[in-house]
Amino acid sequence: MATTKRHDVKDLTLAPEGVRRIMWADRQMPVLQAIRERFEREQPLAGYRIAACLHVTSETANLMRTLKAGGADVVLCASNPLSTQDDVAAALVDEFDIAVFAIKGEDNDTYYSHIEAAVDHKPQLTMDDGADVISVLHSARREQLGDIIAGMEETTTGVIRLKAMEADGALAFPVIAVNDARTKHFFDNRYGTGQSTIDGIIRATNVLLAGKRFVVAGYGWVGRGVAMRAKGLGSHVIVTEVDPMPALEALMDGFEVMPMAQAARIGDVFCTATGDKHVVAREHLEVMKDGAIICNTGHFNVEIDIPALRSLAVETREARNFVEEFQLADGRLLFLLAEGRLVNISAAEGHPAIVMDMSFANQALATEYAVQNAASLEKKVYPVPTEIDEEIARLKLATMGVIIDQLTEEQVKYLASWDEGT
Repeated sequence: MATTKRHDVKDLTLAPEGVRRIMWADRQMPVLQAIRERFEREQPLAGYRIAACLHVTSETANLMRTLKAGGADVVLCASNPLSTQDDVAAALVDEFDIAVFAIKGEDNDTYYSHIEAAVDHKPQLTMDDGADVISVLHSARREQLGDIIAGMEETTTGVIRLKAMEADGALAFPVIAVNDARTKHFFDNRYGTGQSTIDGIIRATNVLLAGKRFVVAGYGWVGRGVAMRAKGLGSHVIVTEVDPMPALEALMDGFEVMPMAQAARIGDVFCTATGDKHVVAREHLEVMKDGAIICNTGHFNVEIDIPALRSLAVETREARNFVEEFQLADGRLLFLLAEGRLVNISAAEGHPAIVMDMSFANQALATEYAVQNAASLEKKVYPVPTEIDEEIARLKLATMGVIIDQLTEEQVKYLASWDEGT
């Protein structure tokens, strides 16, 4: 179909391949399908403008289709310069008539101009993966803050930023922390990112992970998933942490735990998953082994001190797609994957659709909840309501053909009582 929407995508002739990719993902997203069918009937988002800054993938496309089915006027931009699937972006514009501003490999200026284009949509609702739209609204577009009734945030890094804004009294509208829903971070972060991160490393390098010392920085839900999958492929996994509780958990899970200063000397592959800055710093790069591979699966590319790596190098070159080789003065070679950006979605395809089904079901239902409850929400970061989280889990089990037990009346009464002993 001919589009009536503004857009900036690589090539609209890629749309047919994008449609095939979107439909393939849709087959594995039955919970979102069910929500889309209800949204189309009930139109809960009719009349609302949404600016979404997310990874432009086939799974995200199905979320955009769902929001549009619910009556929303949606514009989408990329939340990472390397995460866009250009054929999907083209399909959203050409086939589904949704405004998209995203090109894989776009430079920094283009990336932010696309976020500005999304904000130009004058949204009443925002949807972020990293809080970039919210940041622009709170800095360069403050005159639009009064129009926003609520926002949704998809990732750990964004939630951290937003909670800091709330603590400082800077948050100008309520935000729902979709990332913190159990049906999101238990599954998307652990199983989705765990598998797709290993997929991205292997696609970029084609190295054998069996026998390698694989260093995972951070043992949150993403780190747990990466460590689990690396171990499954035969790696000797080392975990670095700053928090004693996850460090103890990693140890009990069978992983070696040590400071990064120690791990840097012996690791073969390094993967950061913390959401913090310079987790792999200059002093670590200076002592790494010849041939060490360094990548990041946290949201922003600041986890590795890339300027320090460039200053240490006497020569750089592209060794393979998404692999940059840095030759140091002593002849050692270090390899940085995907410019230090999300390796799972830059060098591979990101999370499998079956887990994004739950994540984006949370996005869709949280958006509906925000519209329904806008008048009572304060300028705070809110969790996804428990009833939404549990309903998504029930729906997911049902679509997988799994039936679980239910409490009897006697059991319900017993759990609610205090006077019945052993």
